[in-house]
Amino acid sequence: MPIHMIDLILKKRDRGTLSGDEIRYLVRGAAGETIPVEQLAAWLMAAWLNGLKLDETRALTVAMRDSGVKFDPTPLGKVAVDKHSTGGVGDKTSFLVAPIAAACGVVVPMISGRALGHTGGTLDKLEAIPGYRTALSLEEFEAVLRECGASIVSQTPALVPADRVLYALRDRTGTVENAGLICASILSKKLAAGLDALVLDVKTGSGAFLREREDGEFLAALMVATAEATGTRTVALMTDMGQPLGSAAGNWIELVESVELMRGKRPAQSEDLRELSLILAGWMIHLGGQAESPGAGYARAEAAMMDGSALRVFLAMVQAQGGDVSVFDGPEKFHKPGATRLVEAWASGYIASMDTTALGWAVQRTGAGREKAGEPVDPHAGIVFHARRGALVEKGMPLATLYATNEAHLDEPEKLLKEAIDFCDTPPEPVPLVSRVFTRSEAEKHLANAVR
Repeated sequence: MPIHMIDLILKKRDRGTLSGDEIRYLVRGAAGETIPVEQLAAWLMAAWLNGLKLDETRALTVAMRDSGVKFDPTPLGKVAVDKHSTGGVGDKTSFLVAPIAAACGVVVPMISGRALGHTGGTLDKLEAIPGYRTALSLEEFEAVLRECGASIVSQTPALVPADRVLYALRDRTGTVENAGLICASILSKKLAAGLDALVLDVKTGSGAFLREREDGEFLAALMVATAEATGTRTVALMTDMGQPLGSAAGNWIELVESVELMRGKRPAQSEDLRELSLILAGWMIHLGGQAESPGAGYARAEAAMMDGSALRVFLAMVQAQGGDVSVFDGPEKFHKPGATRLVEAWASGYIASMDTTALGWAVQRTGAGREKAGEPVDPHAGIVFHARRGALVEKGMPLATLYATNEAHLDEPEKLLKEAIDFCDTPPEPVPLVSRVFTRSEAEKHLANAVR
C-alpha cells in the first residue's frame, strides 16, 4: 500500500507507532525535500508531544544515518573515536578532546552542528577563525584526518541530509527537547562517520535541554543502547550544566579559553572545563584501545595537554582546514567586539544558583547566536563570567563582561543575566561534575526499568 505523509502525522498525533517502512518513507522525504516542510513540522510536533517508542527511535536513527553517503575511516588504519555533547552554554570540550585524543593515537572524525536553541554551535565557534572551512568533501575530510588525526566539520549536503533538514526545523518549531529526536539527530551524524567508539556527554541541570534528571538519564541510556545496537562501543557520562562550562560563552572567546588550557595554563575559572575535557578524552583514549582504563586514559590526556602535543594537533587541524593560526599569537588583538559592558554584582553573598538556559539566551542576544536558520553570528560577541556558582562576592565586584555586536545588543543580555543569578547567605551544596556513567549493560538495565 502507498504511504501518505498525512497518515503518518495523524498516526503519531493519535499516539500510534510508525513502522520501519513508514519511518524510512518520512526520512527519504525529508532528505529529498519531497515532503512539504509544514508536514514535517507537524509530524515533529506530534512526535515531541507523544514521544517515540524504542523501535521508532532506532529505525529513525538508522534511516537518517543511511539517508546519504557515509564516511569510512578504515583506510586510516586507526580506531575511530568521537565525542558528542547534548548541548550546553560555554561547552567547548570538542576543541580540547579532539586534539588530545588524536595526540594519544586514535583518529577523531567529528561531524558537528551549529547553534541550536540557547546553546552555541561548534561550527559557529570554529568559523570565528579567519579562513577556517567546516564544509569539506569526504575526500578532504579523510586527508585532514590522515595528516592531523582529528578534523571537525559540518554535514555535507550528501552526508545525513535528512538530519540537516529536520535539525533546522526542530530549532524553529520548538521541538528540540525530545529524547527520541535528540538521539536520532546526534547518532545519525556520528554513526555516518563510521565510528568504532563514541563518548557521549549528556547534560543535566538548568542549562540542559532536558532539565529533569530522569529525562536526561533516559536519553543517555537510549543513545548508548541505540549506538551499541549498530556495533559502535558507546558510553554516556551525565555531566553538570547548572552553570556555564568554563568562563567564556560565545564564539571566539571560547576558542581562546580552550587554547590557553592547551598551552598548559590553569585559570581557576576554567578548572571545570579542564577537568571534564580530560575525563571525556580519557574515555575516548580507553575505548580507542590506547589505555587500559578510563583513569589511565585521563593520565595520557593530561600529559598531552601539558606537553603541547594536543595544541600542535589543534593548530595543524586549523591550518589544514584553511584557518589562520596566527590569530592565536595575539588573541586579544583579534578580538574586536562592537560594544563592551562590565556587569558588577548587584548584591553581596554566595552565588547560589544560575539559570543556565537564561544565560544561554543572554549570550545569544549579544549577537553570538541566531534566532533563525541561516542568520550570521557575531564571532566577537558573548559573555565572560568572572565568578562561578558558590563564589562569595561583594556588591560592586565584577561579575561578567558582555561583548555585543553594538550598544543596542547590551541591555537585554544584562537584564537576562541579572534575572538568572541568585545569591544566598551560605555556600550552596557542591554539585558533582560527572554524576553517572552509562555503559551498555547499565543502559539496557535502565531502559528495561524506565517508565515511558
